[in-house]
Amino acid sequence: METDWMTTVSGLLGDRGIRVARFEFAYMAARRDGVRRPVPRGDTVVPEYAEVVARLVDETGGPVAIGGKSMGGRVASMTADAEHTAGRVTALVCLGYPFHPPGRPAQLRTAHLHELQTPALIVQGTRDPFGTRDEVEADRVGYALSPAVRLLWLEDGEHELRPRVKLSGFTHAEHLATAADAVAGFVRAHAG
Repeated sequence: METDWMTTVSGLLGDRGIRVARFEFAYMAARRDGVRRPVPRGDTVVPEYAEVVARLVDETGGPVAIGGKSMGGRVASMTADAEHTAGRVTALVCLGYPFHPPGRPAQLRTAHLHELQTPALIVQGTRDPFGTRDEVEADRVGYALSPAVRLLWLEDGEHELRPRVKLSGFTHAEHLATAADAVAGFVRAHAG
């Protein structure tokens, strides 16, 4: 939660009037203490994510938008509909969604996105090894994303949304600012 990337994006959202609460899954916190554990399956940390959502709703007194980067976004997406139905979540934002493990495009992590009801924005680089634009657009059947899911593709961006400047004409800072603008607008449009 304290990577340079997360700090930068949180700051950009804060500059746009979006309050960001960051947290770390227990397995990640254990890694900081020198305990090396494998990344758990996403569904096993959904209760941990839901607990954080409940605390935020209690603290803020109202529904919140949820999201995350990579696995955090995936877990948020697995949590979203139950929390949305309960009136605790207004929207979902995923930055660099892990559609599949790198190099294994047939191993999709999208089944729960087929019927998603929560308004969702996925911001993805067009060359993200966890799911490129070409892969997502070519496989309409496998991806079959719900109409509630909106995709914003950032040209030539990889998993951190970093483009190759000479090839794309965009800088990383420009892509992060574009992402922050889109997220802020989306969250405001779906505020409770």
